[in-house]
Amino acid sequence: MSGKWPGGFIKETAPVVVGPTDGEGGTASGIWTLDQAADYEKQGLWPKPVLPRELWTWGKNNYGQQGHGNTTNSSSPVQVGALNDWLKLSSSDYTSVVIKTNRTLWCWGYGASGALGQGNGTNYSSPVQVGALTTWSQAAAMRTATAAIKTDGTLWTWGANYYGQLGLGNTTYYSSPVQVGALTDWLDVASGIYFFVATKSDGTLWGWGAGADGQLGQGNTTNYSSPVQVGALTNWSIVRGLVTACVAVKTDGTLWMWGAGGDGRLGQGNTTSYSSPVQVGALTNWSKPSGGNDMTGCIKTDGTLWMWGSGNDGRTGHNNTTAYSSPVQVGALTTWSAFSAMNASCLGTASDGTLWSWGNGGDGQLGQGNTTNYSSPVQVGALTTWLDVPAKTSGSNFAQGLKTS
Repeated sequence: MSGKWPGGFIKETAPVVVGPTDGEGGTASGIWTLDQAADYEKQGLWPKPVLPRELWTWGKNNYGQQGHGNTTNSSSPVQVGALNDWLKLSSSDYTSVVIKTNRTLWCWGYGASGALGQGNGTNYSSPVQVGALTTWSQAAAMRTATAAIKTDGTLWTWGANYYGQLGLGNTTYYSSPVQVGALTDWLDVASGIYFFVATKSDGTLWGWGAGADGQLGQGNTTNYSSPVQVGALTNWSIVRGLVTACVAVKTDGTLWMWGAGGDGRLGQGNTTSYSSPVQVGALTNWSKPSGGNDMTGCIKTDGTLWMWGSGNDGRTGHNNTTAYSSPVQVGALTTWSAFSAMNASCLGTASDGTLWSWGNGGDGQLGQGNTTNYSSPVQVGALTTWLDVPAKTSGSNFAQGLKTS
């Protein structure tokens, strides 16, 4: 006996779900009652079929980082081409890096340092594929460099390397992907302004590149040109880079930060910098973090969004320009599903498919059709088909979003 579901078959074996469960596919097998399946779906543990995903960008576009074939700023979302097979997003000040559903990797924007992986130093204002491989899993854009992980767990980097941010044990620039070491257990990678942080499948956390503000978590301010492990723990789940700091969530739901502490961005109730991870409060319900230049935010498991750090231009969404050195809830909404902190602006999607923005709007990055600053979340248009915004940013003044067709 078997039953068909979108993406696989339910077979007569012990009930099991094989991930991923976040809209990238996955399979379910076994004999399931409707109640069992409904319960798993409610918990977010049931595989979801991949929806059509259009890519839309807006804001600053001086290097063509929006991907529209020009260098014109746009203050409202504009679709990148006509395809609907985009899957994972990352952005820096100058570049976009996106993986498609077929696991190809695409880059565009500023290419002078080789950050676009094309074997040259050319800028591209439309998406260009990096090689011909269909095995890319994760990617992160830095201002002048890029890192990506393949489905085989190998880590690859390219672009500028003056702080050793490519992790290759040197400061040589590379304009095409180069493998970092020989390990095959890399899981996810994120970027700060001149450094990368990554998790492995064993739950360990690693960093390399610029360390002047303690952002590598090594208890010092040293630069490292090869990956170095952050402590000895094996329970790291998610890590994201701010410009000169890091925010991470452990498997137990606790929240940790380290690096430059100006404006209270580390959430410690002070403006102190820390060169080793320090826990933010004592709660165990943190879920989805992201950080910008000098502010940080994180969605909790209850769907609330909390922000802290600099309040300039209203970037923390608290209807003022006050700096907060501890987490403060943004409004009363309990349905936040994705969050992206850019340089001085923020984006968020709610579970009803709406898109929201706040903070600095000087380059049109809030998508409101103007260049106005907003100190509280304002809805971008009226559509309810937004799926995701990139939590992996490193100081960008332009925005990306995925929308279903």
